Parts: sequence; structure tokens; C-alpha cells
Amino acid sequence: MARRTEREIVIRVEDVKKSFPVAHRDGGEKSVLEVLRGITLEIRKGETIAIVGASGAGKSTLLHILGTLDRPSDGKVKYNDLDVASLEDDALSRFRNRHVGFVFQFHHLLPEFSAVENVAIPAMISGVPLRQALTKASEMLAVVGLTSRHDHKPPQLSGGEQQRVAVARALINEPLVVLADEPTGNLDTANAGAVHDLIAKLSREQEQTFVIVTHNEKLAKQADRVVRIVDGVVGT
Repeated sequence: MARRTEREIVIRVEDVKKSFPVAHRDGGEKSVLEVLRGITLEIRKGETIAIVGASGAGKSTLLHILGTLDRPSDGKVKYNDLDVASLEDDALSRFRNRHVGFVFQFHHLLPEFSAVENVAIPAMISGVPLRQALTKASEMLAVVGLTSRHDHKPPQLSGGEQQRVAVARALINEPLVVLADEPTGNLDTANAGAVHDLIAKLSREQEQTFVIVTHNEKLAKQADRVVRIVDGVVGT
């Protein structure tokens, strides 16, 4: 797919670094593990970016920082020029709920709730009244092709259907970006293909921005751009 360079930049990652202290078994002085060593990246509206690289390269760490689940040790992540690391924890949680959608390898649906109820949860957390949240959730299920599974609970859904519910849930608050960590890693080939096609459709038709960590070569090839992380930096 062609890169859509003419679109506005919605996220800027500026020289982001992340390190963790490492304790030694012998009780000696802690060392520092540098996971990200200076990531600079621009993400544009409606763009799908695949983040690839070897295990341990820092892909998921970068995704967590992009999603404000973790803070960088140094550098900045700006959403429309807002440095999100400058926000206090409560404000950051509200920002994350409203502006960032998440899809993980395992769908993390609540088994006691129906598909529509699972999708509605982020909207209710953001303060949307229950009836309105359920109406919007029904619309999102229609977008991902699951209108007929509206009242089914997760154990009654296939793996691919459960992941599409997770995508609908990620979309309900109309986020600036959807972050996906190996979204098809737990699916068979047919269901993985359906999720790939859904992401491409949402990016194309709704100008939804996606950043996807993946080892799936087919999914990476469908992206507008591939960013390879090598030893904590953007490789070539």
C-alpha cells in the first residue's frame, strides 16, 4: 500500500528512550537495561504502520509508551502537539480512554457480558449514558460485521469473532489511534485473514490510524509503512 504522506501528523515520537533497572542475583549494584535507545517517528491520520523486529527488540515497549501505558525514560510522545507524559496519572487515564484504542493478541473480553456490552464498556467509562453507549456499541458491531452476534457472550463466539469484538471495542470512542499487539497471533489463517482485511477496510474507509506490532508478514505487507526496530532504534 502507498504511504499517505499528505495527511496530517497526529502523533510525534521524539527521541524516546526507555531503560529499566536490573537487579543482580548476587545482590550487587543494579545495572540498567536500555530497551529503547532513541526512537523518532511520525504517525499520520489514517495510516497503518506495522512495527516489526526480533523478539526483545523493544516493539511492545514502544507500543506501551505510545499508548500511555508506560512513560518514557527520556524523550516525548506528542498527540497533536500535547506531550502526554506531562499529564498527571488521572488525566493520562482519561486521555487514554478517550483517544487510544487497544487490541491485544488475547481479546480480554469479559465472559459474563454480551458482545455489545463488552464493546460499550470504554464509552461508559468515559461517561456516556448506558443507553447511548449500547446504541453506539451496536453500530460498531455492524462496522465489524457482527450484527448477528450482538447478544452472544464471548464463549459463544469463534476466536476471529472475539477479536473483531475487541476491534469494535477499541473503536467505540473514535480514538486518534488504535494500537494492536500481535492482533492475529492467536488466530488460525482464515480468521487472521479476516482481521487483516477488517483493519485495511477501517483504515481506508474511516481513516482510522493503526499502529500494529506483528510477526505476521502478510499483515505487515498490508500496512502503509513498516517500521523495523533493531536493538532499540529504528533500523533500515
